[in-house]
Amino acid sequence: MSQRDYYEVLGVSRSASDAELKKAFKKLAMKYHPDRNPDDSSANEKFKEAAEAYEILSDPEKKSAYDQFGHAGVQGMGGGQGGGFQDFNFGDIFGDIFGDVFGGRTSSRRSARGQDLQYNIELSLKEAILGVKKTIKIPVDKICVECSGSGAKPGSVPVTCSQCNGAGQVRMQQGFFSVQQTCNVCGGEGRIIKDHCNVCRGAGVIQETKSLSISIPSGVDNGDKVRLSGEGSASRGGHTGDLYVVIQVAQNEIFEREGRDLYFEAPIPFETAILGGTINVPGLESKIALKIPAYTQTGKIFRIKGKGASSVRDSRRGDLLCRVVVETPINLSKAQIKAFKDFAQSIAGDEHHPIKQSFKKASDKFHNK
Repeated sequence: MSQRDYYEVLGVSRSASDAELKKAFKKLAMKYHPDRNPDDSSANEKFKEAAEAYEILSDPEKKSAYDQFGHAGVQGMGGGQGGGFQDFNFGDIFGDIFGDVFGGRTSSRRSARGQDLQYNIELSLKEAILGVKKTIKIPVDKICVECSGSGAKPGSVPVTCSQCNGAGQVRMQQGFFSVQQTCNVCGGEGRIIKDHCNVCRGAGVIQETKSLSISIPSGVDNGDKVRLSGEGSASRGGHTGDLYVVIQVAQNEIFEREGRDLYFEAPIPFETAILGGTINVPGLESKIALKIPAYTQTGKIFRIKGKGASSVRDSRRGDLLCRVVVETPINLSKAQIKAFKDFAQSIAGDEHHPIKQSFKKASDKFHNK
């Protein structure tokens, strides 16, 4: 695949100044850096492409060669090979840029970051919609108090790795190309612990169970995550990871949720459907009195405004939608059955059953075609 023009990659003109090149690259670095897109391979490739372009165009000699001969002019100079990073020195290229973008991490050897943790929590529908406070217990790696997280026995200190001279990385030269790799002696830390802490055995951390009180915001739904910064596992001499609480909402036997709206069915007595009346239906906070007009049919949906679910993005509540089902009475006595037969004969006319008559006409029309 042919390489894109370096100026096109950075989105600048060929007459762009050093400041404009730096600004363009910083914008792309902030957007596509692997730390911000850990699971996005396409973002990682765009980051590498932008880094390669900036490495060439920010160097006057390389830029001159590129302007005259294109990618062929910078082969063996750190660009033009289609892969990027053949002999890039990230510390030199990104120095002050990453100091601005990522909080001053200009060294090629970064402090190890603790592991992010995930905790799955099941909530009732009511808890998910209205919000709730929960206490959870999680096993985490905590900084060892004995050695303050260094991993070294108190009174001793880690020594600088002689293989990488404390850089945490070594450069492997292969002909014109060089590749920077993590030091296999110190594991990229730049230091080696000779006298291990007796408590954590050099790990710098110990595992313990931690209780956390978390506030679940109102309106969460299945799959939503609550991020607790710094509540994950610690690492030796480094930073603590984050805890992600993943929401799972238990199925509710009454309500079905669709966005902000809640749907449910409610039975109404035969006599209420005919005469009208008031029934009590369930709401999230309390029962709700719902007025049923006379001659209500099965399937009629009543909307109760503002009693549904909210969203984590705003507090506006959706609606409750109640579909009524007319219940046929059972276990009738002989006298009640006789009374119903007399009643049925009294309402046998078409004017009392408009839905039935409409269906009959449609059925007859279908069969007569």
